[in-house]
Amino acid sequence: MLEFLQNNLATIITLLAVGALVALALFSIIKNKKAGKSSCGCNCKGCPNAKYCNKL
Repeated sequence: MLEFLQNNLATIITLLAVGALVALALFSIIKNKKAGKSSCGCNCKGCPNAKYCNKL
């Protein structure tokens, strides 16, 4: 088991770092959604999903 960890340490660290970044991104998206903030940050003119957005 120790040999496996030594051989794949760089991959494991990279996987953990990417996983942490994904978790932070999801946390931020969920936090903004609960606060009622828009996910795109622009106006709705020309947006095909404008009728589905919450108007502020």
